[in-house]
Amino acid sequence: MRIGLWIEEEGLRIDEVGAAAKAAEDSGIDRIWFSQRTGWDALTLIAGATPFTSTIGFAVGVVPIYPRHPMALAAQALSVQAVTGNRLTLGIGTSHPHMVEGMFGLSMDRPATYMREYVEALGPLLSGEPTNYEGERLTARGHIEIAGAEAPDLILAALGPRMLETAGQLTGGTMTSWVGPDLVESYIRPTIDRAATAAGRPQPQVVAAACIALTDDPDATREWIRERFGAAGDMPAYRAVLDRGGKAGPEDTAVLGDESAVAKEIQRFADAGTTEFVFCPVGTPDEHERTVRFALDYAAQQ
Repeated sequence: MRIGLWIEEEGLRIDEVGAAAKAAEDSGIDRIWFSQRTGWDALTLIAGATPFTSTIGFAVGVVPIYPRHPMALAAQALSVQAVTGNRLTLGIGTSHPHMVEGMFGLSMDRPATYMREYVEALGPLLSGEPTNYEGERLTARGHIEIAGAEAPDLILAALGPRMLETAGQLTGGTMTSWVGPDLVESYIRPTIDRAATAAGRPQPQVVAAACIALTDDPDATREWIRERFGAAGDMPAYRAVLDRGGKAGPEDTAVLGDESAVAKEIQRFADAGTTEFVFCPVGTPDEHERTVRFALDYAAQQ
């Protein structure tokens, strides 16, 4: 199982992000992950952090598809591939109604259907092939060609059965949120594997991102997570997967405790079929620092 590290980029300058990326590379972290939120553009941030590193992989988890036409995203992603020396993993997702409809004023009708059309249009473009795609919801005609850029790994933020089917049939895998090892083993892994097998594709990646904290007071840290991320439990896609896993809220999916307890839980993810575990350090400043140190040490020992 690979080890990834999510870098909290909010409030950081590019040199600070670059220093964090270099420390992760030196410790053996496989990929650095960034989120697309309301600050840094994640793909531009990756391009800016690249000169501080030489070998580590970069990933965005995830780029929301609704504000970006497939041709525009393909051009940006392939540009970043060229800049990074082909070290990019491109994660895409539908985002959530409060953003797509509330912030962008766009319709989020039938998101699974739209995502499938989007991936069908995007795939050839990322491979440098011309496309003449016309679906029910989306049209893409043209060709993106950038010298030296290979098709990046494409993964899909998939939690529902139809999204997992699209991920297994058309992409390299999925990245999960608010999912524990039991649900990876019982639902995520078998669902996406069936789809990939039916399509004649190799076994997909299952990238599990989890809030994680080295802490002496798990209950207090769990409350810290509830206060900051509890609203995610009201978002339809997250609510559905939390219910499927029998969790009241995001705080119940966190990996918390001392070094031994955290290491055992990470091993449970590996045993469940996770191909990459992404540390998302949370908690107080001291807990965050302790967790990042643990992540770097853990990766170095693998």
